[in-house]
Amino acid sequence: MARYLVGDIQGCAEQVSKVLEQASFNPKFDELWCVGDLVGRGPASLRSLEIVRELGASAHIVLGNHDLNLLAVLCGVREADPKDKLGAILALTDAEKRDWIGWLVQQPLLLRSNDNLVMTHAGIYPWWTIDQAENYANEVSTALQTAWTNDQLPGFLQSMYGNEPSQWTDDLQGDERIRFIINAFTRMRFCDTGGHLNFSVKTAPNDPNVPEHLVPWFELWDVSDTTLVFGHWAALMGNTQRDDVIALDTGCVWGEHLTLMQWPNGQCIRAPGV
Repeated sequence: MARYLVGDIQGCAEQVSKVLEQASFNPKFDELWCVGDLVGRGPASLRSLEIVRELGASAHIVLGNHDLNLLAVLCGVREADPKDKLGAILALTDAEKRDWIGWLVQQPLLLRSNDNLVMTHAGIYPWWTIDQAENYANEVSTALQTAWTNDQLPGFLQSMYGNEPSQWTDDLQGDERIRFIINAFTRMRFCDTGGHLNFSVKTAPNDPNVPEHLVPWFELWDVSDTTLVFGHWAALMGNTQRDDVIALDTGCVWGEHLTLMQWPNGQCIRAPGV
């Protein structure tokens, strides 16, 4: 069995098909771990979803901010942004849309293997341990699935949006607690040394316009035997300057390339972007 890790697909169905073909990926024996953002901005979001779901139990997905946005659009909480190119999904029947909602809400915010590999979409808040992060991710997944089961998903998704609170405290409760956890796992890039998340700066860390008090979250993460894998931050182009923190969003939807990495040997297959 081989395990492969793929960066943000974002509707680039042709590219994900190419890298899987080049890897001779076999869903009977191999695993594909997807770092989230299956949809959004690329030309074929529906087909991207289909490719991953057709892999069955061999595919493992964490939710990204674009995946959550799709849920909000399908539930009528947000208007679709034309730039996200979700038309093919929005043209589905109500039953088909409901089927995709049901599939998406079953996907977690964190994946963890028994060989010290952890995957999330944006990273892990540096003031959490791996065990805490896993517990908080499970907490949100349970709340998300419960909201779906009880026909309360639109309200859950509506309350998910916002930038506050920007700092974690153990006594956070209710919507604020859920919102912070989701933001940390799906939107985080920079934070300050006091633990406040910043959502406005999205450039590379070496951009001279980055305020001096902000640092990439992974620079505050202690070196450990666990390897963290994340996406979300295309401006990094895979460059974290660390072996134990791997960035897989290499800007396929922005004209760069999609990266498929075999774990644990680190060999990469790339397909040119759109």
